[in-house]
Order: sequence, then C-alpha cells, then structure tokens
Amino acid sequence: METSPLAILSTTLLITLYFFRHLRWWQAPKLPPGPPPLPIIGKLHQLGNLPHRRLHSLAKSHGPIMFLRLGNKPTVVVSSPEVAEVVLRTHDGIFSGRPSADVLRHLSYGNKGMLGESGTYWRGVRKLCALQLLSPAKVESFAPMRREELGRVVRRVRAAAAACEAVDVSAEVGQLTGDLACRMILGYSTNDKFNLKPGMREFLNLAGAFNWADYVPLLGALDLQGITRRAKAVNRAVDTVLEDIIREHEEDTTGKFKGDFIDTLLAGMGHPINGSPQDEPVHVMGRTNIKAIALDMIAASYESSSTDRRELEATVGLGRTVEEADLPKLNYMDMVVKESFRLYPPGPLLIPHESTEGIEMGGYYIPKGTRVIVNAWALGRDADTWAEDPEEFHPERFANSGVDVKGRDFQLIPFGSGRRRCPGMHLGLVNFRLVLAQLVHCFDWELPAGTSPSELDMSEDFGLSMPRTKPLILRPSYRLLV
Repeated sequence: METSPLAILSTTLLITLYFFRHLRWWQAPKLPPGPPPLPIIGKLHQLGNLPHRRLHSLAKSHGPIMFLRLGNKPTVVVSSPEVAEVVLRTHDGIFSGRPSADVLRHLSYGNKGMLGESGTYWRGVRKLCALQLLSPAKVESFAPMRREELGRVVRRVRAAAAACEAVDVSAEVGQLTGDLACRMILGYSTNDKFNLKPGMREFLNLAGAFNWADYVPLLGALDLQGITRRAKAVNRAVDTVLEDIIREHEEDTTGKFKGDFIDTLLAGMGHPINGSPQDEPVHVMGRTNIKAIALDMIAASYESSSTDRRELEATVGLGRTVEEADLPKLNYMDMVVKESFRLYPPGPLLIPHESTEGIEMGGYYIPKGTRVIVNAWALGRDADTWAEDPEEFHPERFANSGVDVKGRDFQLIPFGSGRRRCPGMHLGLVNFRLVLAQLVHCFDWELPAGTSPSELDMSEDFGLSMPRTKPLILRPSYRLLV
C-alpha cells in the first residue's frame, strides 16, 4: 500500500511538534515550588475570605517564595523577610511594575494616580508627591489643622464620658482620619457641603474587592460581579464633587485654600509632570491628573498599656494635652506602634508588584510579567524572626531594637519598601502617633459593663486594608486637669 506524501508530511510534523514541545518542557527554567493549579481558575478557589492567612498557610508547605497560578496570571508570593529584601531592595528596579487592575482603570481616571504602571508618568507623579505634597515641611505645615481636628474628637468623647456613654472608637478614628485627609487635600472637611464620604466608601470597597476579570480576562466583558458598572458610577459621582471643589479653588480670591494639595497641584497646571527633557513622552498636568492624584491620596488616607500611660504622664503631665513636639520623647508608645503594625499591618498583602523582565532569584526563575505579592501579615509572624511568641502582643520586644517601620528592616514593612513604598508614610505615622497619644493621654478606657476582655472580637476583614470585623466600643472617662 503506497503512503501518500500528505500522510508522510503530517506524521513528520506531529513528531517534530511533539519533540520540540518535549524539549521545551525539559529545558524550561525552574519555577518556585507551589501547589498544582486547576484549569482556567488556577488556585483562585483556595484563597478564601482572608487570603493573607491562606497564603501564609500554603507557604508553610511550599516555602517563602511560592509560585501560584491565579486564573491565568503567574504569581509569586513572598513570605519571609529575606526574600522580601531580595524583591524590594536587591532587584527593586525589576519588581517596580504594577499589574493592571480593571477596577482602578475606571476609578482612577485610567491609572493616572499614584498606583499606575511603571513609566515616565508614574515616576513624575512620585517625584511630585515626594517633593511638593508629602515632604516633612509640608506635613509640618498642617500641624495647626491636625490640632484643631483632634480637639474636636476629644471634645466629643469628653461629652460622652460626662454622660457615661460608650463610644464607637472605630467610627471616631475613621471620621477623624477622613477629616484630616480631606482638609489637607481638598480644603474641606467631610462634614462640609462637598461630601465625598459615600463615594469613598464605595471606592474602597471596589478597590479591595476580588475581581475575577483581573485573573480571567475573558470574563471582563461580561462583568458578572457588576464591579465595572459600579466603578464607573462611583467615578462619575466623585468626579462631579472634585470638579466643584477645583472650580471653587480656581475662583477663590480670599486665600482660604492656600497650601492644600489641590491648590499646590493647580499651581502646576499646564506644566510637565515628568520634568526631565530625556523623558518621552512628556505628560502635562491637567484637571484629570489633579483629580486622579487627589483621589488616590484620599483613598490611601482612609484605611494599649499601663506603661504607655505612665510614660505620657511623666513626659506630658496631666495639665495639658499631647503636642506633636512630644512624640519623639515617647519611646514606649513608639514600641506599641511598631507592635501594632507587626501584628496588624494596614494592608496585609502589599499592593502587588510585577516583574518587568525575567530574572533568576534564589535558584528559581521568575518570568517577565509575573505578579509578586509580599505577605506583610506573614512577615510579622515569621517564626525565625520573631521567635518570642510571634502571635502575642508584646511591645517590649522592640526595646533596645533598631528595627523601624520605614522600609529598611524587612521583617516589618507595613508601608512597603523601595520605589513603591507608600509616599504618605511620614504623614501617616505623624497622624497615627498623635491620635493614639492623645486618646490614651486624655481618657481612661474600659469595656462596656457586662463585657469581659475574652469577649473582645479581634477578627479582621480583608480588603485594601485590614479593618476589624466589628467596631471597637469602649467607655471613656476624662482624666486631665484641663
């Protein structure tokens, strides 16, 4: 029986394809270890409601550098300080990319804020924020405003104490955080006529939501979860408010907005954001850029012990309230702040990075375009680093320790590290320390009658931040002499 040329050619092609496929598999670079994925969804089904805890558990089996398929997205999860340092310091340039997120494209005016992908625009925005909006001198200029807003909270809590009423501490601190952010950035409190609170609440819910379309792009057009529709609606609503605020700034002749972030950004209108003449293309500051940067900053802004009390009494006394100048003297409170960030980092998983090129790391190959997730929650519980009861709240572990939270020590990086470190870290630390010191100094706090410490629910939710599942309700009593 004569064999046709077509059959011979087909057989040859099949054998050749099989050979090269087999050869490519044999020569494929070694990926980090990880659990085997399912078709299409990978390991998405195993992340659960608290991904930081689930990823920490998986890392115990597969190691501190773990490879996962989340949908069709290759992902590396980092769970030890040593590997975090390699990613965020040694190879910071390669891992400075950001994966594209569908919801942020709609919320942040096409990624024109601070969380955009790497490039000349992002570098320009980062430099602008560091030098003009979030510098130590700029943060210091808002000290009178912080004092005023914190005074309002103390007066409200003092009134509740006089009436023997319990206080929702979570709500009070959340309100204060929002007011501080809006006054610095927009020139308005959240209680003024321009109310961004409903829009920002939805913004944060959507930004922290798990979107299947980011991992299985074919689902994007279907919008099965309704996230894209909601994101577009939020952007329209917030845009209307921001336009009104910008217009008031432009029309103001009294100088009441002088120095706030919108005023500073408007001064750069029409000028290049990326100032280097070598940068191409040149990005010019416009209204959309101003709104995107302001919105990202507002979103970022929203998310104790007897020894601490004795330190405050000795340093400040009971005849006045805490001032910002007192903060550097409060060593034990600084330990409390560090321990709080260790156990409860603001974001349990740092915002994902993305490799801009393939790289060999720790004996494994990380392909270009791989998402890299640093599990900050797991770093704070690393048994090799925190050998002394890592699950216990023990501020004294930082006594005589040079470890800080500014991105230099990789066992404690609540604000990230490297080029993608949170640009508002200094501002956040000033606000957090001042609020904590003021509330601890001004009031004694106890649980409502009939509630025991063992009943206090410390469980967390997951999102961009890690909020408590239930608000903290306490009864205050005023203790100062003024």
